[in-house]
Amino acid sequence: MTKEAEQYLSRMMNPFIFWWAMLFKLPSAVFWRLKIKSLSLEKCEVSIPFFWRSQNPFQSIYFAALAGAAELSTGALCQLGMAGKGKFSMLVVDFRAEYHKKANQKIIFTCDQGTELTHLIDSLQPQDTGSLTMVSTGRNPQGDIVAKFYVTWSFKRKA
Repeated sequence: MTKEAEQYLSRMMNPFIFWWAMLFKLPSAVFWRLKIKSLSLEKCEVSIPFFWRSQNPFQSIYFAALAGAAELSTGALCQLGMAGKGKFSMLVVDFRAEYHKKANQKIIFTCDQGTELTHLIDSLQPQDTGSLTMVSTGRNPQGDIVAKFYVTWSFKRKA
């Protein structure tokens, strides 16, 4: 792990720094109380509680709040994977969701494609682009799959 990656990991796992960063960069994450439960080069876990701010009129977590948690689980992994490896641009180019069960409890989204992501990032030369569809699986406390999100990230290594 690069020094920059260690610094990024330390900032993201510090609740106070994470809260301030999200307040300025992604305020909906603060509103919905998203939390990074774990983050490593291999995987990221993000939790979203079921409470009045994340709830829809049908007594479940609003689909956009679920999507935000899923995207954060993939995006934080991407940021960690790129840290200290040069300049990159990244962009979501495709997004797809599958809903399997009502989200009426705390949900934890997990993306465990860090190794695959690292291989892609390391293979890119300056001006090269690549993309990766990352899967974030949301589970309730009983371990049941509530939703799966497929987030396709495009990366371009800058000179």
